[in-house]
Amino acid sequence: MEKISQFVARLFLAQMFLLSGIFKISGYAGTQGYMEAMGVPGMLLPLVIALEIGGGLAIIAGWQTRLVSIVLAAFTLAAAAIFHNNLADQTQMIMFMKNIAIAGGFILLAVHGAGGYSWDNRTRS
Repeated sequence: MEKISQFVARLFLAQMFLLSGIFKISGYAGTQGYMEAMGVPGMLLPLVIALEIGGGLAIIAGWQTRLVSIVLAAFTLAAAAIFHNNLADQTQMIMFMKNIAIAGGFILLAVHGAGGYSWDNRTRS
């Protein structure tokens, strides 16, 4: 039960990034415009897409989990600071806190590793 729970937890945490990266491809121009409106160069969008899709898949597979978790935690905190910094707006405050919670989940993964049913632990019984 522990191994499946660890896999499900990784899946729940990572699916958001995987789907977000895929949706950014279909809404490329709009996402690029939003980034630029928030002061982030739109030319970074391919890197964001690659990080979200690649990072999401890596977490789901449990591959390089500690490293990818640190990168995604930092990315999530940066996104909170850049895109959800109007804490007087209740919706933005909730989005900011959501990002902090997600970063916390990634920090736990970085500390404890992928756990069961992961590429990182494929040789362990």
